[in-house]
Amino acid sequence: MKTDIHDQVSDYYGTTLKSSDDLRTSACCTDIEYPRHIKDILSQLHDETMIKYYGCGLTIPTHLKGLKVLDLGSGSGRDCFILSKLVGESGHVIGIDMTDAQLEVAKKHQDYHAKLFGFSNFEFLKGNIEELGKLGIPEQSLDLIVSNCVINLATDKRAVLQGAYDLLKEGGEIYFSDVYADRRVPQELVDDPILYGECLSGALYWNDFLNISKEVGFLDPRAVSSNPIAVEDEELKEKVGNINFYSVTYRLMKLPKLESDCEDYGQAVRYKGSIEHQKDAFLLDDHHLFETGKIEPVCGNTYMMLHDTRFKDHFDFWGDFETHYGIFEGCGGSAPFNTDNSNSNDTAACC
Repeated sequence: MKTDIHDQVSDYYGTTLKSSDDLRTSACCTDIEYPRHIKDILSQLHDETMIKYYGCGLTIPTHLKGLKVLDLGSGSGRDCFILSKLVGESGHVIGIDMTDAQLEVAKKHQDYHAKLFGFSNFEFLKGNIEELGKLGIPEQSLDLIVSNCVINLATDKRAVLQGAYDLLKEGGEIYFSDVYADRRVPQELVDDPILYGECLSGALYWNDFLNISKEVGFLDPRAVSSNPIAVEDEELKEKVGNINFYSVTYRLMKLPKLESDCEDYGQAVRYKGSIEHQKDAFLLDDHHLFETGKIEPVCGNTYMMLHDTRFKDHFDFWGDFETHYGIFEGCGGSAPFNTDNSNSNDTAACC
């Protein structure tokens, strides 16, 4: 079954689709506003690299100079070439894809982009993202893993996330966009090759994704952005019925000391405004935008995501983990019991 789906996906992206115009939904198309520095790079990339690109979000985070990066399902190489420019000559970018036709496009234009940037710091490998351990990349050697609307096409999402976790250094992250459903997709739709190739029926139910992420070690998944996906093709719309799909960009950080909830330790941070292209504010996720110079109280997990990662030098930090004050207000669950501590005579007696 897995082999059949892998073959279907390779055929769909290698033969059936000639360009992004051939897609029947917006799931594998990117309709976002790119930052100026990325627009400038995109304007220089080879036309065929752009035409053969399929993606559902912006999977290029900030502060990348010198990083070692892996792109899962790199396709025509578009994102790899953007990353190549941003990590610079001291960094390195690896693209992995299982579709020969897509790899051929990426490799054909390596020299073009090497001459454009003035250095060659990228490579493309054939492989299955469900078997990252077979690539020959040492464990705990990567700073960043990206992926753009590809993990939903994998038959074993847990294997992909576990492989990514194993390859990342502590403090590294997987920053990726993918498609999620608001409920579990029925098997008969998963078996539909068009729906699967269009990045719909392989989508995980969002809560299953969160649980799998935590189980493999990414203890506090953070959504960065999300958008509903329009299914306008009448045939496909009838098939999916009331299932709603969303394109979501997540960042999952490899920080083993993260807690399952946002806990309050009385900590605070202040962004220095020193990350390139984010002078006025730094976006960690869709709940945390740090304005330059403003002291912000944070939960313990957010503190670690800034202090124990590549972002450390760009923040001032206050506090430690010595005193715990309970759940961080507005950012966690509530106690599973009555917390009205009125000290009245109506309270239950001790046993």
